Amino acid sequence: MAESLAHTFGQIIGNVLEEAVEPALRKFAGDHGLLLDKKGHRNARKGKKVTWTDIYGNSHDLDFVLERGGTEKTIGTPVAFIETAWRRYTKHSRNKAQEIQGAIQALALTHKYSHPFIGTILAGVFTDGALTQLKSLGFHVLYFPYKSILTAFKSVGVDADFNENTPEKEFRRKLRQWKSISKKIKRSIAKCLIDLHKADIQAFFDALEKSIARKIAKITIIPLHGRESEHRTVETAIEFLTSYKATNMEAGVYKFEIYIRYSNGDRITAEFTDKNAAVEFLNKYM
Repeated sequence: MAESLAHTFGQIIGNVLEEAVEPALRKFAGDHGLLLDKKGHRNARKGKKVTWTDIYGNSHDLDFVLERGGTEKTIGTPVAFIETAWRRYTKHSRNKAQEIQGAIQALALTHKYSHPFIGTILAGVFTDGALTQLKSLGFHVLYFPYKSILTAFKSVGVDADFNENTPEKEFRRKLRQWKSISKKIKRSIAKCLIDLHKADIQAFFDALEKSIARKIAKITIIPLHGRESEHRTVETAIEFLTSYKATNMEAGVYKFEIYIRYSNGDRITAEFTDKNAAVEFLNKYM
């Protein structure tokens, strides 16, 4: 029973985390003409979950997705995938970090031509190693340590501290404390959490702003002519290059390589064998 009550109390903390960041994300979306998709009914998709499918056919449920061109009835282009997570113990947080990494990286690859912002908002106990790994893979991480969670809940008289040895009666006491306070007071927990980490939140949204507001700095198109020359050994490959005359134009265009460089340093690379497909690709950036 204690384990079940721990799960229930953990869900409360997780909900507070989402409630703390959702208003800022909603305002950001409005300021930039984007749609913020979150759990709940939307005519453009089935059910209440925000589900996206990756290039491998796997479905992933996310907490927040920012879309450009999205409406209540139409799915837009994803420009940001953001997942939140609360974990009390290191043994669980390590697995959660890897789960987030696998899901969002696969979705970012699927939508590589829009080069979406990938972020995660974490709370509780996450090791420095897990946080560093996510950052090294391009994730922008907003982290609320366990101590901050306790401080925010304590500000309204709720003792949120617990561990694997916390008895059932103690969880019942915590849940009674939670149920005894009004919705208005509960919302103040989220505000306290935000006030404790204003600088971290600002840094996260600055990175999101930089990604969303980027401008195309340069587009490079390289038409490649000639036929492929395949070789089974390094020696024959070197022989081919040595004897090849670059001035000889063989056959028609083999493929088009397109490089888009943005003002924030982001870079998108695409290859097309068909000119019309290349034009269609560039039309998406008009």
